[in-house]
Amino acid sequence: MYDEVGEQFFVDLVDRFYEGVESDDVLLVLYPERDDLSGARERLRQFLIQYWGGPTTYSDERGHPRLRQRHFPFVIGERERDHWVLNMNGAIDSTCEARGSDESVRQRLREYMTNAANHMVNS
Repeated sequence: MYDEVGEQFFVDLVDRFYEGVESDDVLLVLYPERDDLSGARERLRQFLIQYWGGPTTYSDERGHPRLRQRHFPFVIGERERDHWVLNMNGAIDSTCEARGSDESVRQRLREYMTNAANHMVNS
């Protein structure tokens, strides 16, 4: 997908997602550095770029993603998952709309993000 949509797509997606996080009290409390989400933004952006076929900067800098292990310190229940998916789906929709992306991009992203969010539930 990276070759199809390009890096800027993921930059826009992550920026839109974190705009939602900043105003979502359920999600914001999960971020230890909630006053400055730039680190979280960068990590998600690098991860998504790598996952979808772009440069391996995430793994080069941080090692294997180990998503569940990295998120285990945070209490993530169904409520948190639902808020995460809601914000991510909104970011996907607005990014796809703004960039005129093919419907298959939207569907693939939504499916992956929902599955990933379900996998992070630990409470």
